[in-house]
Amino acid sequence: MDIDFVPTAEPVSRLIDEFHKLPGIGPKTAQRLTYFLIRMPEDEARALAEAILAVKDRIVLCSTCQNITDSDPCIICRSEKRDRTKICVVEEPLDILPLERTREYKGLYHVLHGVISPMDGIGPDDLKMKELLERLQDGEVTEVILATNPNLEGEATAMYIQRLIGPLGIRVSRLARGLPFGADLEYADEVTLTRALQERHEV
Repeated sequence: MDIDFVPTAEPVSRLIDEFHKLPGIGPKTAQRLTYFLIRMPEDEARALAEAILAVKDRIVLCSTCQNITDSDPCIICRSEKRDRTKICVVEEPLDILPLERTREYKGLYHVLHGVISPMDGIGPDDLKMKELLERLQDGEVTEVILATNPNLEGEATAMYIQRLIGPLGIRVSRLARGLPFGADLEYADEVTLTRALQERHEV
């Protein structure tokens, strides 16, 4: 008999397997989460399950900025208080949250949903580039701020967008190097991001 084999009820092992598929969740953490849920009161477990289903059932992409939202257009695109002459381009919806926490940026956003990565088979056509270009056609936008992550893929994506937008006569800027190379936007603190926004430079 395999000494590593531990008989487990099928629903338990299935839940462990599902947790293990999540990013950053190893087998031990998956087991801990599963047994935590087993001990959780039933009403709390059902509330968690309903919240997961609601995300899948009600969340859509904003038809303007491509951010995740439960109403289209999203609350940022609908707001009359936002500066509509500026669009900040980010890789993922999660990148908007730290930028908003700075309270420094008052413009709009555009979410690419990834970066150019030939190694992973991801090219410009796999990102929300076409939607970005469509937003620049009416002449209202005067600046596009590139806030892709400061790593090789983020830099390559930023350079591609700059070449794409250059002929339109729109100013293209990049967040200042307050962000260390190789660091992701979602992990940056508010002070660093505020400085990066304030000291962004034209590219």
